[in-house]
Amino acid sequence: MNNSDIRIFTTEDGNQEIRVKVEGETVWLNQYQLEELFATNRTSIVRHISNIYKSNELDKEATCAKIAQVQKEGKREITRKVNFYNLDLIIAVGYRVNSKRGTQFRIWAKAHWCCLIYP
Repeated sequence: MNNSDIRIFTTEDGNQEIRVKVEGETVWLNQYQLEELFATNRTSIVRHISNIYKSNELDKEATCAKIAQVQKEGKREITRKVNFYNLDLIIAVGYRVNSKRGTQFRIWAKAHWCCLIYP
């Protein structure tokens, strides 16, 4: 994956911002960002993702990518591969958690889709 960009999704109340990775032809969030977006716990997010894949609602290879992230730990830079999920999976989880923020995100993504993918 290359040609990545970061966009900011701001909640309707303006109290929270989520950095959205735009890469390829979609947007990507990791489990921690999904937890933040949907204002729920990570256990719930992981359970919904697992159920989406078990039911074959979405294909894991098409909707999940391991993306390297670099973090500073003390004076060292550590690179870890983190699972990121594309817009299809984000929307599917949003429907399952029935989150108002999920609805806001879908509206934001739809309104910005052309700008996100074809700046």
